[in-house]
Amino acid sequence: MSDKSFIILPATINEVPVLVSIPHTGTKLPEGFDQRLASDAMRALPITDWHLHHLYDFLPEFGVTVLHAVYNRFVVDLNRPPKPQALYPGRFETGLVATQTFTGDTVFTDPPDEVEIEKMRQRYHAPYHAKLAELIDDKLQRFNEVVLIDAHSIASFANRIHDELTEDIYLGDRDGESCDPWLSDLIHDAFSAQNMRVVRNTPYKGGYITSHYGSLDRVQAIQIEMCQRVYMDEYEPAGGRQHHRFGETQRVLRTVFAALTARLADDPMI
Repeated sequence: MSDKSFIILPATINEVPVLVSIPHTGTKLPEGFDQRLASDAMRALPITDWHLHHLYDFLPEFGVTVLHAVYNRFVVDLNRPPKPQALYPGRFETGLVATQTFTGDTVFTDPPDEVEIEKMRQRYHAPYHAKLAELIDDKLQRFNEVVLIDAHSIASFANRIHDELTEDIYLGDRDGESCDPWLSDLIHDAFSAQNMRVVRNTPYKGGYITSHYGSLDRVQAIQIEMCQRVYMDEYEPAGGRQHHRFGETQRVLRTVFAALTARLADDPMI
């Protein structure tokens, strides 16, 4: 179930046309990589989407397939294009290998050069996307359409991109280009019904995964960005799974995916 750079969690009941990607949950580093990071603060992996693969670990029970990263996004960012390309033209972005964090902190004392970045792209980025494309193609052979959800979390602290985040859920559908309105509306309304504050396409419209795969025929792609304070203590990420909000947030997510899978079951076109 793993080639060491990603893990697949297959559906454990009748499969539905839903695939969830979690590209930033990984915490593993290659041997010696931590010594190249600029500080203890960077070795704490500050831009990790903490514990998301555990938060979503119920999904196979809903017939949903999950693909998640093993290695940290400091090694390579799976939600960035394989070649330089702005996702938000004119705005600060991290690249395939980040040299600065969103707060402007230096990541490396010894940053990878172009040759090493290409090797890391081939070792980590390419296999993840090859598997993601394979899973999508496999589902498209059995369903008319596939829903791809790219799951993320974000610390609510202000950074170079935005002020302090005050909402709970930030949906991104590339301004309506990566999925049809029904999907964005359904997920928005399902979270809202659980008293979650939800906005769309600001400050995040969805990254490379949403943009690229959402442009494919018969693929509906949307990014779910959740504030980490919703399910954990942002100041103590290591204790996330024991936090009193973790289980409640998982219950909310179960409700959202129950609504999604029910909608798909009722649609003969899918």
